[in-house]
Amino acid sequence: MRTLAVIAILLFAAFPAHAASKAEVEKLFRTWISNDLWPAAQKTGVTERTFRAAMDGVRLNWDLPDLVPPGSRPKAEQAQSQAEFSSPGAYFSEKRLQGLAATGRTLAKKHAKTLARIEQRYGVPGSIVVAVWGRESGFGSAKIPYSAVEVLATKAFMSTRKDMFRKELIAALHIVDGGDRTAAQLKGSWAGALGQPQFMPTSFLQYAVDFDGDGVRDIWSSVPDSLASIANYLAKKGWQAGRAWGYEVTIPAGVSCAQEGPDLAKPISAWAASGIARVSKKPFPKGEADASGMMLVPAGRHGPEFIVTPNFYVLKEYNNSDLYALFIGNLADRIAYGSGAFQGAWGDVGKMLRSDVLAMQKALVAKGYDVGKVDGLPGFKTRRSLGDWQGKAGLAATCYPDASLKAKLR
Repeated sequence: MRTLAVIAILLFAAFPAHAASKAEVEKLFRTWISNDLWPAAQKTGVTERTFRAAMDGVRLNWDLPDLVPPGSRPKAEQAQSQAEFSSPGAYFSEKRLQGLAATGRTLAKKHAKTLARIEQRYGVPGSIVVAVWGRESGFGSAKIPYSAVEVLATKAFMSTRKDMFRKELIAALHIVDGGDRTAAQLKGSWAGALGQPQFMPTSFLQYAVDFDGDGVRDIWSSVPDSLASIANYLAKKGWQAGRAWGYEVTIPAGVSCAQEGPDLAKPISAWAASGIARVSKKPFPKGEADASGMMLVPAGRHGPEFIVTPNFYVLKEYNNSDLYALFIGNLADRIAYGSGAFQGAWGDVGKMLRSDVLAMQKALVAKGYDVGKVDGLPGFKTRRSLGDWQGKAGLAATCYPDASLKAKLR
């Protein structure tokens, strides 16, 4: 990276009054490819033939988001005081979920034999695999029009996360070197994610599999390869065969909501003994009694409540979001069992300014609480810290920030 740093210094010296023109940046890009990217790729084993074939005609894609051309600065983030965080309920569009579930059920039947083989090999239920497939690429129907090499090269040269994209670009070159795809065939999203499972190149190298036996790992046009690659990813991340992702439950008023989080796991039988029950009225499966479960209340007492298994956190490995994992779990249940929306209603939350939540987080930290990242967003550590404080202050624990607490929590 020393070469690029020198180039940047020279650029600032040559153009002190303005950011560089696109033509000037394109020239710097070609220099970076030769003097910086090639030595780094060569050290990892990329052949010169592959490198030249992939990179010689690449140009910068100026339409991508989050670009920081040499001579410019990243755009300032929207002021905390002007931004509201969204209600968790907004994530769960019933119309969208119903559409994905209907298509998912049809495709699960169509590919039943393949999914059965995949579950036998990897231990991941077909409904989970199909749900991820649907969420990531609309079951392979989503257009994935970008040249992955172009996207990754652009972002590796001038984005807010250059080092990460540089690593992914070199991984993409290894995919080409391995013969699974030519550079021209390597199509991805605007962020560089590849094919129907939307793997970043490093994930492709680790988790993509050839399940149809044609000798290549084709996650672009092969459904068996795409589905098996998703299952292999989840299995390698720790999916526990035979266990569900989690259960929607009701938590009695006398049970504190300030017990959520993966670090506060208990046997599911212990949660049940405290009065927590499935909303379906069915008992927890006998095989789950001694297995670990975790409380999850994404909207505190203002929304659906859950006991989740370690498999929930495996789903988060695909996309590090509680809501994403809940979406996949709910969609998989609709596909497998014909179930519907979560029974608990999402309350009218998410209307506060992030700066207000940030102030609450800082106040809780000052009182000795661990709220996780102090960012104005109510993650599980913030929610449970708030619930714990509410209980100690003699308030009804809701485990979620609301306007009435602003004056009380100082």
